[in-house]
Amino acid sequence: RLTLTLATCAGRYSAAMEHAWLMGQDGALHEARRAGMVSLVEATMAAGSGRIVLARRIEAKAALAVLLARATFGADTTVTRRAGMRAHRLLAACDALLLG
Repeated sequence: RLTLTLATCAGRYSAAMEHAWLMGQDGALHEARRAGMVSLVEATMAAGSGRIVLARRIEAKAALAVLLARATFGADTTVTRRAGMRAHRLLAACDALLLG
């Protein structure tokens, strides 16, 4: 369970990093947090669970990428606001797992 939670966060940080780059922003903070999460994933991952963990990372990355795209490019301001708030909350949940 812990490994999958960490893998989810690694995927989310990947999406946030790529979105920042797409928008011409500095994605270094997300990149550093992703690297930290990947290290934690590798440290907690059980032997033989690589496919499941990778699938979780990819799913989480895709889901957050959709939210970030909606928040940035959506035509409906209600949808963009909600998507942005949801993306922020998901990343904040991951931030809470990291020290400092």
